[in-house]
Amino acid sequence: MYLQNLKLNNFKNCQSADIKLSGKINCFVGLNGAGKTNVLDSIYYLAFCKSYFSSTDKQNIRHNEDFFAIHGDFHFDNDELHTVSCVQKNNSKKSFRCDKKEYERLADHIGKIPLVMISPYDSDLINGGSELRRKFIDGVISQFDATYLNALLNYNKALQQRNRQLKSFSENRYWDSTLLEMWDQQLINNAIPIFEKRKDFIKDFEPIFQRYYEIVSGTNEKVSIEYNSTLHEKSYDVLLRESLEHDKYSTYTNIGIHKDDFIYLIDNHQVKHYASQGQQKSFVVAVKLAQFDFNHKKIGHKPILLLDDIFDKLDDNRVSQLVKLVGNDHFGQVFITDTQMQRIKYLMENSVVNYNIFKVEKGIITSEDE
Repeated sequence: MYLQNLKLNNFKNCQSADIKLSGKINCFVGLNGAGKTNVLDSIYYLAFCKSYFSSTDKQNIRHNEDFFAIHGDFHFDNDELHTVSCVQKNNSKKSFRCDKKEYERLADHIGKIPLVMISPYDSDLINGGSELRRKFIDGVISQFDATYLNALLNYNKALQQRNRQLKSFSENRYWDSTLLEMWDQQLINNAIPIFEKRKDFIKDFEPIFQRYYEIVSGTNEKVSIEYNSTLHEKSYDVLLRESLEHDKYSTYTNIGIHKDDFIYLIDNHQVKHYASQGQQKSFVVAVKLAQFDFNHKKIGHKPILLLDDIFDKLDDNRVSQLVKLVGNDHFGQVFITDTQMQRIKYLMENSVVNYNIFKVEKGIITSEDE
């Protein structure tokens, strides 16, 4: 599967673009702020119905315009061609369509366009809070497991309702155990399959990740991912009972899979505290390449791979090695952004794969040959 053609209107700093793409490697080169990352973000939109960077869709509408539109023609492995579209107007809710048919639930689209993005912002996976690591793991599993995604959505809805109920009890100075137990049961019913699937995922994912770290870093350092959850210790119903007084006092739910964390380790030390910038970069790249492999095996076809300005903090040898790696037949369509045209030309001319190079300047995208 690959993206054959991409059309943009009023998306971020791009007024209009109609880009015919290579089925293998596509490079977008420009200065920082030129808009090359916006191209990759538009492709991410078509896979996940949202931006990789912004939580508010309307912020992605070009300044002084009323809407943005993204259209992508995807060529699938069975030779079918499907057009995926995302339109956001200032005064309307987001419209997301496949072949002009609008989705009733955006969740129904997740997994249809498998995609992995690697960005400088991924360093937050290491240095940020546990929520970011949970979201990453949940995003990987949700791409191939609709049951997991539904359990996660239901858990979060029940969690919101339980927290509202706790706050209401406190504000109105009354207590109804039966009402709270109803939300407890919904949390328990959805938390257990989420916990079990997270455990299974880490067990299967870790060896793939370890192999990619060795390739990217060129070292034999031992890396691992540790799944921290209170559900390892006790059943969730027991944990909720034990935390009840604390929950009453704080007026929110203090324990559950929404508090889980995934600890990144290198030689049994936390990457966050002990790894160098180069090690952290290699760690994140390896995690994302392992995500690609894992999704490929689960889904059966190759995800699209987006590499956004990842050459920073990697030496020339690592850069060449990485481009050679993603250029082989194991990977499918790849998108690369960089600030250095000379470097991109050198890397592409020394590869044997089909590629296109585009120049990006103030939101205007042109082929390097033009």
